[in-house]
Amino acid sequence: MHSNELIFFSIFLIFIFTVLFIDLGIFDKHSHKVKLKESLIWTLIWISFAIGFFIFLRFGGHLLHGIDSLQMLQQKIAENSHPINIDGLNFDQAIHLYNANLSLEYITGYLIEYTLSIDNIFVMLMIFFSFNVKEIHYKRVLFWGILGAIVFRFIFIFISSALIHKFSWMFYLFGAILLYSGIKMFINRNKEEKIDVQKHPIVKFASKYFKLFPRFVGENFFIKKNKKLYITPLFLVLLIIEFSDIIFAFDSVPAIFSVTKDPFIVFFSNIFAILGLRSLFFLVVHIINIFRFLKVGISFLLVFIGFKLIFHSWLDNIGFTVQHSLYIVLGVLLGSILLSIMFPAKKQIQ
Repeated sequence: MHSNELIFFSIFLIFIFTVLFIDLGIFDKHSHKVKLKESLIWTLIWISFAIGFFIFLRFGGHLLHGIDSLQMLQQKIAENSHPINIDGLNFDQAIHLYNANLSLEYITGYLIEYTLSIDNIFVMLMIFFSFNVKEIHYKRVLFWGILGAIVFRFIFIFISSALIHKFSWMFYLFGAILLYSGIKMFINRNKEEKIDVQKHPIVKFASKYFKLFPRFVGENFFIKKNKKLYITPLFLVLLIIEFSDIIFAFDSVPAIFSVTKDPFIVFFSNIFAILGLRSLFFLVVHIINIFRFLKVGISFLLVFIGFKLIFHSWLDNIGFTVQHSLYIVLGVLLGSILLSIMFPAKKQIQ
């Protein structure tokens, strides 16, 4: 990792953790049920941060890698397969083109991850329902879940990047995984999913290696009884949410690699989307019954990205750009929302 990348990365993490702990320590001193207004405000805050980062990349993206010469710029373009040509341009012109492309890759990756996150929200909601978690504890569990997700995504993204740069066939493997996920999601879109609490692999693992307390104890993850440390069902829920996020990462991370090979752009777009996931979760909880076609849209998006990964060379040859990907992602997202509004679900007669 270049010194500039390390400094930038460290500042980014300090900023993110500061905002998260401000939210937890100042605005969330007491567990409470998150209402629509609060979830909407925090959703807008995280989206604003994501847009702010887009603006930074648009005008200063080259600072991320410490690019200070045309030679280094050419090296980064080749290393990360950016679809731009700077031949014949001076340094300022080349940097302008590079930053414009970098910011476009970031915002496209962010929108893909943010859209795919909606499916993860349905899974988390199902986990909370299955374990009968009180709504006042959702926010605390999701906070620590997001911190864990940041660590796991960092590891997964940079390992995936190393594999992609070394083995080009990884693109085809990731593409096949996404195609399968998209088709499976479309087929099962109306199927009611349930979690068998007793048979869940994390529950079995925890039961074997930890002492489980039989009931919830407020917002505590651990409890000490008779000098023995027990994990509570709430911590078990946290473990399952972390596990589900790792599974989810096998779809979402390769999806962003379909847009850019720069692991830092993949990480930043991924993390900003994850950071907005908690507030988006509470927003979706309030409007979950309105957007009935979102799962169809997400499944279509997964199939498109899988197709793009498998046929990336052919798409590059016919001039398919990051901008085209952005149009399709926006089209799918807006189309799903509009169709849901135009054709709402029929109310069942009691």
